[in-house]
Amino acid sequence: MDLKKLADDIINGKRLKREDDLSFFINCDLDALLEGADKIREYFCGDKVDLCTIINGRSGRCGEDCKYCAQSAHNHTNCEVYDFLPKEKILAEALANEKEGVDRFAIVTAGRSLSGEDFEKAIDAYETMHRECKLDLCASLGFLTKEQFHRLHEAGVTSYHDNIETSRRNFPNICTTHTYDEKIATIKMAQEEGFCVCSGGIIGMGETWEDRLDMAVSLAELGIMSIPINALMPIPGTPLENLKQLSEEDILRTIAFFRYINPEANVRLAAGRALVTNDGEAAFSGGASATITGNMLTTSGSTIESDKKLLRGLGRDVTPEYLK
Repeated sequence: MDLKKLADDIINGKRLKREDDLSFFINCDLDALLEGADKIREYFCGDKVDLCTIINGRSGRCGEDCKYCAQSAHNHTNCEVYDFLPKEKILAEALANEKEGVDRFAIVTAGRSLSGEDFEKAIDAYETMHRECKLDLCASLGFLTKEQFHRLHEAGVTSYHDNIETSRRNFPNICTTHTYDEKIATIKMAQEEGFCVCSGGIIGMGETWEDRLDMAVSLAELGIMSIPINALMPIPGTPLENLKQLSEEDILRTIAFFRYINPEANVRLAAGRALVTNDGEAAFSGGASATITGNMLTTSGSTIESDKKLLRGLGRDVTPEYLK
């Protein structure tokens, strides 16, 4: 495969489809793959790097059995457990992140869904942030109803996050308490209610290269414009605790072909960035155009300041729209 020509073809409108033979991505020259991915990224996304941060709004005691997750009640971890945070704490975190110049801030909650009093607390927190903050607001609250999505939108939330996690084939190996189709239905409902959906997954959970390619194509078919790619950081007490961490080459190859398959999306580095030298530096020159910055839900991340320094050194624009 002539990767340079393929990159040019994608820039000129070609899109890779499920029926295409994509197996060449698995063994092609990595340097050439990264070079082409960077060219596609530069054309469609420019030099702007989208920075988002998250707060763990409700932690632990989750009834779902996701095998990778520290917050699942089915797993035996030392995860911190607490109820929905006070809106004052959430607002303070949002304002602190805004002061550091991130683009977007999200409340993420453990559990299959958010309902009742906790959902009302989330609405109150979002309405308060919408009044007091300039940054964009995102939510990751599990499976919601159409009415809940409508209320979130009215509260000022513009993005909704729900990872498909892996391929359809591999999903039952990762979770049995909800289905891949429930994920897809939630994503489509959020899109219908006007949200920009952020959806990606985790690599390194025992899936095949074909599973990763399938996930990339599925996200393209859904029209997802923000794709977080997490590299598994095995957590003691989870069923995946003994899996070997991915190599840097595997992570870079995955990010690069996600860019070829989703040329216009923000391909977003998430958990596991530390597995790539210098907090993912090569990934930003190989297709990535966005990152979660600061701490993750149950694992530590890089600081906003260090990320901005790294990205400025690569000639990237890290100034959010509200500061321009």
